[in-house]
Amino acid sequence: MDYIEILGLVAAILTTAAYVPQVYKTWKVKSTKDISLFMYLVLLTGVLLWLVYGFYIDSLPIILANCITAFLVLFVLIMKLKYK
Repeated sequence: MDYIEILGLVAAILTTAAYVPQVYKTWKVKSTKDISLFMYLVLLTGVLLWLVYGFYIDSLPIILANCITAFLVLFVLIMKLKYK
């Protein structure tokens, strides 16, 4: 694994980890009134497009980061719809 791949993995870990506090808080307080449904739908679309791109160029950091991020965003969206 070269240095650029390691850099990509570190970036993937940091940007994906940034969603964890929001997911945890949403799950804990069961409230999503201050979360924008439209923003999360646009974010999910972008993340899924990045995932397709990652598979196309065979980039492990992009694939891993966007799989995990898509899961986290989907979780928030499900909570948003459940706790309107």
